[in-house]
Amino acid sequence: MSHTSLLALSDALADAVGVIAPSVVQVHGRRRPASGVVSDTDLVITTARALGREDGVRVTTGDGETHAAAVAGWDAATGLVLLHVNGLTAPPAPRAAADPRVGQLALAVARSWSNAVTASSGIVSVIGGPLPTGRGGSIERVIRTDAPMHGGFAGGAFVDPAGQLVGLTTAAEIRGLGVVLPADLVWKTAAALAVHGTAKRGYLGLSSQPVALPERQRAGGRDQALLVAGVAAGSPADAAGLLVGDVVLAVDGRAVRSPVDLLDLLHGDRVGRTVAVELVRGGSPLTVDVTIGERLRPTD
Repeated sequence: MSHTSLLALSDALADAVGVIAPSVVQVHGRRRPASGVVSDTDLVITTARALGREDGVRVTTGDGETHAAAVAGWDAATGLVLLHVNGLTAPPAPRAAADPRVGQLALAVARSWSNAVTASSGIVSVIGGPLPTGRGGSIERVIRTDAPMHGGFAGGAFVDPAGQLVGLTTAAEIRGLGVVLPADLVWKTAAALAVHGTAKRGYLGLSSQPVALPERQRAGGRDQALLVAGVAAGSPADAAGLLVGDVVLAVDGRAVRSPVDLLDLLHGDRVGRTVAVELVRGGSPLTVDVTIGERLRPTD
């Protein structure tokens, strides 16, 4: 790479930090401050690791303004905390239009102990899940990166080279790789916390994996579905009669091609609803009604 190309890349990364920096704030909830990201008007999303306590929490913006913050909601599954901050003038973080891909360059951006912007670079090393969190709980999908991070990065932004948000940093590590929560999961959780104070998560009680459909079953251009690999005893899926070996095509009228698609359908207002699950059993189409339960505890 030429000297000119290196300078152009360096300038581009610095510009990316400049794009996201106004939306990254300092969170004072521990002896050493951590970070948070503005998700909406008067709202900051951060992590429990950054918070440390619920009372006396303060947020300092990049221009040095400090505001009192109140906990608006907390999600035990992801460890995300939503803060309400009256009079916050910092803009919401811009989100990337596309999901990140393994191998892409990315930046972790946070606030240092002095409230200065701090950044580190790396690549998107792994995208996968679920990630066990202890006591039987798990986070359905995480990003792992080799970008170096310390405790102050907890609750910071993880952005693409254009400065668009692709995740929220946690400052946790697995085998030397930092753990990042994907932006779509973070924003869905933040929206649920803003309305309910907790994030409602649906529960079917099945494990699944993607499977390619044979030509004769590819109606409407659908070429992939979900193979049911396990059904938990006493779960909504069990009560509805789903079986290991069933191939799920759609839930509530929406096609599912991956476990992530299914998880996306189990958020929010579908909890408690009875929905139609279209599947193939023994080569024949079948529709089964399933009442979506609510995941109440990490051990559910």
